[in-house]
Amino acid sequence: MIERNFDTSFVANLALREKQIQQNYRPIIAVHKWFARRPGTVFRALVLSEFGNGPLRDSFYRANRFKGIRIADPFMGGGTPLLEANRTGCDVIGYDINPMAYWIVKQEIAHLDLTEYREAALKVRQDLDQTVGGLYRTKCLVCDSKQASAKYFLWVKQHICANCGRELDLFPSYLVAENRRHPKNVLVCSACGELSEVSDLDKPGNCRSCGVALVVKGPARSGRCICPRCEYRNQFPDPKSGPPKHRMFAIEYSCPACRASHLGRFFKKPDNDDLSRFERAARALRKTEPDLIPKEAIPNGDETDRLHRWGYRFYRQMFNDRQLLGLGQICRFIMRLPEGPVRSALATNLSDLLRYQNMLCRYDTMALKSLDIFSVHGFPVGLVQCESNLLGITNGETGQAIGSGGWFNITDKFAKAKSYCDAPFEIRHDGTRKVQVPITGEWIGEHRGNGKIVERRQVKLRCENAAESTLPKASLDAVLTDPPYFGNVQYAELMDFCYVWLRRLVAGKDPAFRAESTRRADELTRNLDMGRGIEHFTQGLSEVFRRMAAALKPGSPLAFTYHHNDLEAYLPVAVALLDAGLVCSASLPCPGEMSASIHINGTGSSIIDTILVCRSTGTVSRRTIVDSAAGVAQLVREDLARLKAGSVKPTQGDIRCITYGHLIRLAVWFLRKEWDSGSPTPKRLAAVRAQVTKIGDPAAILHDLQDAATERQTKWPEECRESEVSYGETSDEIPF
Repeated sequence: MIERNFDTSFVANLALREKQIQQNYRPIIAVHKWFARRPGTVFRALVLSEFGNGPLRDSFYRANRFKGIRIADPFMGGGTPLLEANRTGCDVIGYDINPMAYWIVKQEIAHLDLTEYREAALKVRQDLDQTVGGLYRTKCLVCDSKQASAKYFLWVKQHICANCGRELDLFPSYLVAENRRHPKNVLVCSACGELSEVSDLDKPGNCRSCGVALVVKGPARSGRCICPRCEYRNQFPDPKSGPPKHRMFAIEYSCPACRASHLGRFFKKPDNDDLSRFERAARALRKTEPDLIPKEAIPNGDETDRLHRWGYRFYRQMFNDRQLLGLGQICRFIMRLPEGPVRSALATNLSDLLRYQNMLCRYDTMALKSLDIFSVHGFPVGLVQCESNLLGITNGETGQAIGSGGWFNITDKFAKAKSYCDAPFEIRHDGTRKVQVPITGEWIGEHRGNGKIVERRQVKLRCENAAESTLPKASLDAVLTDPPYFGNVQYAELMDFCYVWLRRLVAGKDPAFRAESTRRADELTRNLDMGRGIEHFTQGLSEVFRRMAAALKPGSPLAFTYHHNDLEAYLPVAVALLDAGLVCSASLPCPGEMSASIHINGTGSSIIDTILVCRSTGTVSRRTIVDSAAGVAQLVREDLARLKAGSVKPTQGDIRCITYGHLIRLAVWFLRKEWDSGSPTPKRLAAVRAQVTKIGDPAAILHDLQDAATERQTKWPEECRESEVSYGETSDEIPF
């Protein structure tokens, strides 16, 4: 059982490593972008802890086959719990209200002939090379070759001066590249636009072309920009003027002719030919049939209102003409293919490619690469944008990708993801060395093999609200999930950006794509624009948990990950569990995020999830049932010791979330016997809030733990050692 077999230190160490570069540990995530994917390590450990034999540290690296075990995920999102369960031989059923989530998981699990897929992906790239490839050529400044390939085009937003009527470049900084991955810093001249390489940004010197003093700081910041001609102080953005205009000011390129002898990257100011190529793309776009280019307007929303403030009204306005031309060409190629797995895979690739092929991508001046539109889980509208080479560039000698954001990059990662389905592996760490361990016998999918010998597993994916599910009673062996976090990112608003394109390629073939948007009124997120608050979240979560609990076999687990900065966001979890008649038999801490993730870095948010393990009947360790602030603080300290033994360095934000997890677990325990699930939602929330306060003031507990993040682990606490007695066979266990 999870409560006895889950090895927090072991799993925490692996999960932390996985989240640093998740694609290397779980290549399957490269099928398509989804948000806040939890480590596959965590859910593999949960499955093995519940159904496996022997220590987790051993079973983790060997093949497991749990035939006949049925596991459900009512909030499948990117599919991590289902993939890990399916991989070990379980039958799985997944629900998600968002058609993009449903489609992504469907493509992750679907069987695909990789040879046929690779051939088709290559043909698309060859078609692009013939039709639009010339638009991505540029002249090398070093050897004069005209066959250099543009990796990234850099564009700056422009604004019309309200006083003199001239165009202003909204540069927040004139720094193009830092001297981290390039020998020198690269600056664009504020006067003539030429690029200069300088060693010292504090003393950048003068432009090598016009002689004007180079500067680093740009004129645009905090919505203000002073006109260099009339010195008028302009405000931006101006939504009444429509979507912002852009000016191409720099190119990073790759030259195969002189790359081997050149030190550093290649940068240049666009020449007349570069500018004329873009104009050629604009003319070609006007002549093409635009049916496959979305015409949908961008609706109001918590995330999309930022786009409206910048004048964007239609999704197609978020792309430049060259991007629209190339994306339309890919769509036409896909539409000519017969229905089947390969066409679906290529349509998925097109959808995933969109996050790099738009005019909201930014250029990372340190890493020297494009940052996709969803790198901060929102619609960040920067002042300098990055356009990636649509085709993708490869090293002629190694075949490896150069740069990011192109068709080759997306399809190459997709092929590796589907190869992982056929031959999954784990990474074992031997000191500083990483060893890839094949898990021979495990695989991801509905079936494998051909001819007379075919292995099959049951996979049922539903694009519907799990609150309306009708699973047979006592038909599930476990429910494993990562539910929505109250007030989290509005995934539907973001995914509509991809959905409006993908829908044109699959609408009519899959009923999940009939609606014009992925947004639904019954999504379980706080959304001010749609009037959804904590009561809506509580009611929805409660109904899902009730239905899942009814479908579970007696004593089987419902285990899920959760964390939030605000204790109020935990109250609906307790209400939902109590309504469902479930008890928290354990709360286990484990890394769920990467600390350096752009969307949480520096925010004080936690990277640690609490795994809440819940059952309708069973036992719970007596020593984990406490009713005081001091008791909770001690349990948190033990959790922190386990995490530190797994090389995790908890922050104050992590300590806060671990504390909240224990408080909610305990509130459920103390309220379970007299709980009234029929009382009004506000009253049920208030009851949980009061019980939490009765156990111990959260502020007092956190104050007691304020030094815990910096405490050094000198000895493993006796309380953290695994018990040698069997689960439930001692008076230390309280039955429920």
